[in-house]
Amino acid sequence: MTMEILSETSIPMAELKDELASIKKRDEELNFRASKTEEYLNQFVELDAKKAKELYDKIDKLKVPRLKEQHINKVIDLLPTTVDSLKVLLQGYTLTVNSENMKKIVAVVQDFVK
Repeated sequence: MTMEILSETSIPMAELKDELASIKKRDEELNFRASKTEEYLNQFVELDAKKAKELYDKIDKLKVPRLKEQHINKVIDLLPTTVDSLKVLLQGYTLTVNSENMKKIVAVVQDFVK
């Protein structure tokens, strides 16, 4: 039996945490890798999946040019609260976002940070 990958989609860590929880509920326990992933997510994920989706929608509505789903998900995962931290986050991608749009993104993120 051969498994075939149908598609790859970027998701925020908060959504992954929910998926692992539903798998754990279904199977009663997780395998080794999934357990380690769950451990990591419990330490670092600050938003629940509902809040992450809400934040995604708000950032997406800003209509920042060239900002794709994977970039928005990374912003949701790391929640940068300053323009400098957002610049560092986006340096890993071949993406240019002007400072005005960065300020808008940071303002939206700050509304969700405790």
